[in-house]
Amino acid sequence: MPAVLGVERSITGKRWLHRGAQGEEAERVALAMAQRHGVPDIVARVMAARGVALDGVERFLNPTLRAELPDPSSLKGMAEAVERLVRAIRGGETIGLFADYDVDGATSAALLSRFIAAAGGKSILHVPDRILEGYGPNAEALASLKQRGAGVVVTLDCGIVAFDVLEQTAESGLDVVVVDHHMAEPSLPRAIAVVNPNRVDESGALGHLAAVGVTFLVVIALNRALREAGWFKDRREPDLMTWLDLVALGTVCDVVALEGLNRALVAQGLKVMARRGNPGLRALASVAKIEQRPEAYHLGFVFGPRVNAAGRVGDADLGARLLSTEDDAEAARIAQALDEHNDSRKEIEAQVQLEAVAQAEQADPNTPVLVVAGDGWHPGVIGIVAGRLRERFNRPACVVALDGETGKGSGRSVKGLALGPAVIAAHQSGLLVGGGGHAMAAGFTIARDRLDTFREFLAERFAAELAGEPLVATVSLDGVLAPAGAKRKVYDALAKLGPFGSGNPEPHFAISSAKIARADVVGQNHVRCILTGADGGKLKGIAFRAMDSDLGPALLNHGGRALHIAGQLRADDWQGREDVQLFIEDAALAE
Repeated sequence: MPAVLGVERSITGKRWLHRGAQGEEAERVALAMAQRHGVPDIVARVMAARGVALDGVERFLNPTLRAELPDPSSLKGMAEAVERLVRAIRGGETIGLFADYDVDGATSAALLSRFIAAAGGKSILHVPDRILEGYGPNAEALASLKQRGAGVVVTLDCGIVAFDVLEQTAESGLDVVVVDHHMAEPSLPRAIAVVNPNRVDESGALGHLAAVGVTFLVVIALNRALREAGWFKDRREPDLMTWLDLVALGTVCDVVALEGLNRALVAQGLKVMARRGNPGLRALASVAKIEQRPEAYHLGFVFGPRVNAAGRVGDADLGARLLSTEDDAEAARIAQALDEHNDSRKEIEAQVQLEAVAQAEQADPNTPVLVVAGDGWHPGVIGIVAGRLRERFNRPACVVALDGETGKGSGRSVKGLALGPAVIAAHQSGLLVGGGGHAMAAGFTIARDRLDTFREFLAERFAAELAGEPLVATVSLDGVLAPAGAKRKVYDALAKLGPFGSGNPEPHFAISSAKIARADVVGQNHVRCILTGADGGKLKGIAFRAMDSDLGPALLNHGGRALHIAGQLRADDWQGREDVQLFIEDAALAE
């Protein structure tokens, strides 16, 4: 495929490519879409390139649960899980919730606890401390839930590889239901039920769900079973749709593909969130000064980091408590605490990133993977730093926080190189104490003396997958615009393609042959600029964290030369205006 605007290597070392299908067939489909469905030409072109079929336009533009929601009982283990939880609710048993400390875990816990309470049941929560307890179920915490009165425990967003712990827990007489979505091994942990669309014996049709999506299916099945048992004859049946805001938040923040059911869950969840019925989300919007209707962007980059901050540098259960409470005053206190934790997280992250980048710069530039490690690095930020390294060096990256003779690691990958399965394979080979994940992200525990061997293992595995082809970073673009063509009406038309996220990214465009009328540094390392075109059009732009790479200096020191600029259009509604600006991702000399 020819490079967009001939950009084979941009300022940040990337090749610019058209996203999806191009050519006469895509043009024909786009024209038919525009004529039959009355959508703007630019929207039709983007949909056609992304493979939306002509008869699938309405379903894509208006995703509904009616069209996408499966029968929850189609998941293996669902019947057993529902039977045990129905028995607990009807029998007055306390249900223990053991949830992961990230947003997906927090939303899963809040969703299930809200349902249990609304259905007349009782639940207690435990979220493990990232540093003291680590990831996943541990025997001490499960025993503590039993001592606090739990007759059954549901693990949420974790548990699928906790073989030893769940074996020990079963022997203690405590029932466990595993609700997870991470990659499973051929054998399953000992539990009353394991509900996970990524079990080896599942079809994989729902494998793209986040844990909160799986939890929502559990809640639907539970609600149906209780209704059939006559449980709601004398009590009000819960309205499950009111909790779709939680499902949307967890789905977006876990960066799962926004296709099929996920797309419908997020689209409908954003509508629920706009009503601001959840006190915790309402308080988060207040501390973050978000007044407009929430979009997927706000979930991923405004709400999500604050909820995540609890598990990274604060009290691990704060996120779940915030999303579960009905007390406005409590919600305000927790939201403020999370906002402060998020500021602390940024400071810690900046220091770890500085040291990690220094290590990465010393690595072999031809290796297909980076593995860096440091003593004293905070485990709560290594996943974020791994993502930063991936962006900067255009390859999978793993960051390990060492403490004594072991370390906790987190990795982020690039399209085409599946990191989670590689980590599972390393664990099965005896290189890791534990580990798992999915294609784009993974977590693991490793002995200090196995770091070099693990690095070599990943390098050999990824080199084999690349089969001699170079790992070339790319920027995917949906088209080319002039500054004068980047108008608010174009942005508003493209917004109809949302919700955006993994699997359905925001449309990205190249602004061709733009000159920079003004550029300056704002904040610590962002670059703000004004782009102008030959036609006299002007467009505001901002490049976040640009001074961390070659992009920032290039925008500041352009020498009057024209540049092709790649990025995404975003609304600019500051002080009531309805304008648009470009979030700049990359640039290249216009020759």
